[in-house]
Amino acid sequence: MINEQYKAMLGGKSVIRELSEYATARGKEIGYENVFDYSLGNPSVPAPADFAKTMVDLYSNGDPVAIHGYSPSLGIPSVKDAIAESLNRRFDMDYTGNHIFPTTGAAGALAHAMRAVTKPGDEIITFAPYFPEYQPYVNGTGAHLTVIPADTTNFQIHFDAFEAALNPNVQAVLINTPNNPSGAVYSAETLERLAAILTAKQAEYGHDIFLISDEPYREIVFDGGTQPYPAKFYDNTLTCYSWSKSLSLPGERIGYVAVNPRATDADILVPMMGQISRGTGHNCPPSSIQLGVAKVLDETSDLSVYETNMNLLYDALTSIGFDVVRPGGTFYIFPKALEEDATAFCLKAKEYDLILVPSESFGVPGYFRMAYCIDTEKVKRSIPALEKFAHEQYGL
Repeated sequence: MINEQYKAMLGGKSVIRELSEYATARGKEIGYENVFDYSLGNPSVPAPADFAKTMVDLYSNGDPVAIHGYSPSLGIPSVKDAIAESLNRRFDMDYTGNHIFPTTGAAGALAHAMRAVTKPGDEIITFAPYFPEYQPYVNGTGAHLTVIPADTTNFQIHFDAFEAALNPNVQAVLINTPNNPSGAVYSAETLERLAAILTAKQAEYGHDIFLISDEPYREIVFDGGTQPYPAKFYDNTLTCYSWSKSLSLPGERIGYVAVNPRATDADILVPMMGQISRGTGHNCPPSSIQLGVAKVLDETSDLSVYETNMNLLYDALTSIGFDVVRPGGTFYIFPKALEEDATAFCLKAKEYDLILVPSESFGVPGYFRMAYCIDTEKVKRSIPALEKFAHEQYGL
């Protein structure tokens, strides 16, 4: 008999993926260059030239057994050491390789982090707006996801609602900064307040509360700013990272969990994740990709196009009359829809070949997400379509 739980999930396809598939199909009809597809967060800039050179050299001159052989279950030691050294250098931390667990992307990192610090029936808290896939990630652990309503004034944490929701069953808090979909970058003040609350609640409840920090957009920050490193503020932090965005390698599926050395049981959490892998079939990412990224840890793709695109869209949207919080990073912008029903709004936008993602799946009604990781020329050509849509449908 098949598993009814996963059968039921077939009826709940990702809204983002459905819109992306529609955009592809529409592109076959009118030319994809004429579809203003803001649906999918797929990086639009190439990986650094050094990464390609590294991989070519690795495959041409490296030891084939090391390149193509099984990775150790906890990751390749030299790669783990290099990641730790990079994090220490950049963020003044004190990781060792033993605190690093390589994974298949940030999704794999989150899956291991969640399972390491919760058991079925526990509660994990996250903050709207949030990445919709968090729900199946948490469901797969047997824990329960509680979503805190958004503070739509600036998309920092809604602390009053957060404190009201905390209870002894909460074992972990999940954050994503810079944030998908809002583009918000959590400030040092936000992280300090979050850490103070969690520290106090740990003492009150008599058990650890882990902070799981999802950081694949860490390097995409605008106006010359940086993302404060959450693990610097709170000892019980598990940092989940991916090179999908910084190095434009989403298809390579490579990331890690970094366990704060000052966390409770810091020295056994990575070996525990190795045991979790035995039950999930994860068994580490490919050896060649681990070895490749280890050579370019302090590099990024040319990420400047995302800030260029953000400024174009922010200026255009505000000029048209949209209410929008200016993103601090990522390649997403999250304006308020021009009617309460964001899904109806986005369906109307499709008539103008504007592919926008309604906000309900992100836990916030009445907004929409635009993933502007597309060519700048296409962003510019989409602005007249946005203006026409807003004027003809809403009188702006």
